[in-house]
Amino acid sequence: MSEIKQLAVIGAGTMGRQIALQCARQGFPVALFDLAASVLTEAEHWQRGMVDEWVASGALSADVASRIFDKICYQPKLAEALRDADLAIEAVPERIALKREVFAQLDRLLPADAIIATNSSSIRVSALEDATERRERVANLHFYLPVWDSPMVEVGGGSCTVPEVLDALTAFARAIGILPLRVEKESTGFVFNRVWRAVKKEAMRVADSGVASIEDIDRAWMIKFGREKPPPFAQMDRIGLDVIRDIELRYAAESGDPEDLPKPILTERVERGELGVKSGRGFYAYPDPAWARPEFLDPDSAEG
Repeated sequence: MSEIKQLAVIGAGTMGRQIALQCARQGFPVALFDLAASVLTEAEHWQRGMVDEWVASGALSADVASRIFDKICYQPKLAEALRDADLAIEAVPERIALKREVFAQLDRLLPADAIIATNSSSIRVSALEDATERRERVANLHFYLPVWDSPMVEVGGGSCTVPEVLDALTAFARAIGILPLRVEKESTGFVFNRVWRAVKKEAMRVADSGVASIEDIDRAWMIKFGREKPPPFAQMDRIGLDVIRDIELRYAAESGDPEDLPKPILTERVERGELGVKSGRGFYAYPDPAWARPEFLDPDSAEG
């Protein structure tokens, strides 16, 4: 199998723009596609701001930064984005019908030997692969947010994926500075999200049932495991509460267990448009969330 040299990222939302930026930072040409021109404009603005932060902090030289945006093409036409791609990474919302529709389009427009990968955080590849005529070249490539601070990606196949495709994706992950985790057996949620799902589900159950406040659950987590990383509810805000809801609905559809349905503490916020960081409010208010303030863990000033 030929080396992956050029890629397309389908969807310029929170995850897609980060995947594209990481690849461009490592020298890979990438076409970033979105149907909405405004989303592409917002993605570029966000990426440039991120690169400026890296330069200001000394994490990236100005010389390297100046070349990153030569590698990114912001493309509103899907056929153009896919024309020369060796790999297309789908990063659209976590809904099977939508992903299958996208996969069918990718299959029609990509070069015959290109790989189609989904960044899905919960959907098995075997639920998507038959939307294409290249089932052996369909795989999962699941990144985590923020991509550069959580440098791991789960690499897994479906029922027909050939080993050469998984090997090519594993090599690609290493080439963009990300540790590949091989998923040896299909599993909803893959590796880390199987563990993370138990944490977020129980955190929401504890808060929704009135046992403890969102803030105190997050305080307990931060005191036990460290203050540097966002605690569970803050992490869900970063991911997007609509994304969290869609993932929970997927688990519930698969299990048939009503206990797996998302709790009102989540669904009511989504219905109000409180989606987390991207909307300015979720479990916390942004851009200055309470959990990130020094007094959040101060015994004398912390409030629920």
